[in-house]
Amino acid sequence: MYSELPEGHPIRTYLQEAELIQNLLEEIMQTDPQVDYQKFYNLFNHLSTVEKRFQRKENQLFPFLEQKGWTNPSQNMWSFHDTIRDMFRLVRKNLEDKQLAKAAENMTYIEENLLRLLSVEYNILFARSLEILSDEDWIKMRQGEEEIGWMLPTPPPAYPSEEGYIHPSQDTTLRTDVVFDEKAQHFDEGYMTVEQVNLLLKTLPIDITFVDEHDKVIFYNRGEERVFPRSAGIIGREVKFCHPPKSVGTVLKIVEAFRNGTQNEANFWLNFRGRLIYVRYFAVRDAQKNYKGVIEMSQDITDIKTIEGERRLLEWE
Repeated sequence: MYSELPEGHPIRTYLQEAELIQNLLEEIMQTDPQVDYQKFYNLFNHLSTVEKRFQRKENQLFPFLEQKGWTNPSQNMWSFHDTIRDMFRLVRKNLEDKQLAKAAENMTYIEENLLRLLSVEYNILFARSLEILSDEDWIKMRQGEEEIGWMLPTPPPAYPSEEGYIHPSQDTTLRTDVVFDEKAQHFDEGYMTVEQVNLLLKTLPIDITFVDEHDKVIFYNRGEERVFPRSAGIIGREVKFCHPPKSVGTVLKIVEAFRNGTQNEANFWLNFRGRLIYVRYFAVRDAQKNYKGVIEMSQDITDIKTIEGERRLLEWE
């Protein structure tokens, strides 16, 4: 029954997410937050995106079932979702309060209830849904899912498939006819020369400063119009000497929280010379979640905040 479902079909996507949930549960239950807090925290955050799955069921699947006269999922399973949501909130508070043993203990209840939910979905909800909903229903449902999103690392393909077009997230064919500059370096995805990287960073309408794990400024992009001025003398300088005395305490607090793994992001916005400036800090970590520094990004969002409605056509003056 399930094995014949094509890619992009909402039920096939639910089943792919179910496999992801089971893998995340297995890994997080083998992780002691008192020993490896960052790994536990990251796994918990990933598992928390089950909220997207709940919202798709509540706002897409359940309404279609109600139209066919089956209201039981809306009345009962939705309540079960809310119970699990409460458990996630409890564990998150445990983590915020550094009650790590309690967080691990309460995770067992999340595991128990999520596995129970997956079983009911597989054996009852999805099987019955396939019986009573038409292919037209599934097509409409898939279209509505775009706004909510998925737990999966890449969105599922369209349903039914769009012949002649492959979404970039689904295009995995390695091309052999592409010729790169001999000076190009391989990045996670793609090849660029140092010149191209410099041009890219200079062109971005965002100020970027990178502080390494030793609290030294090692990079900033030299755009034509920076929000906050920078000069070459900042390279190699300690970050605590790169901010005004009134704000350096806040910056150091952010750096320390990033270093010890309790936070990963900090956001501010302020009025500067008549413009609204959005300042964001992000912790940089390697594949093993080791702290590698901080990225500071500043952007003038004054004009962005005035955008309303849509512009889908090219309107060059």
